[in-house]
Amino acid sequence: MRHGAVAGPVKRSVTIAGHATSVSLEPVFWAALDRAAAEDAIPVNALVARIDAVRIEAVDPPNLTSALRVWLFERFAGEQVPPTPNPLP
Repeated sequence: MRHGAVAGPVKRSVTIAGHATSVSLEPVFWAALDRAAAEDAIPVNALVARIDAVRIEAVDPPNLTSALRVWLFERFAGEQVPPTPNPLP
């Protein structure tokens, strides 16, 4: 995705502890999640499950989507995330 281009959320199904759930994230976050999982050599579902396990331990847990965005921002802060397919013109 070009810098400054905006795309709406995309819903994908992930499995956490054997249960499917839907997560809506913007394409740039899906790309970052795919990258993080690849760098850690684990499936996206496993990475989401790890993030979720930390999330639910919080005193006031955020929703899963918020937890994913914050985790990804903290991991890649200051880095350029690879472009997403089909960027906006």
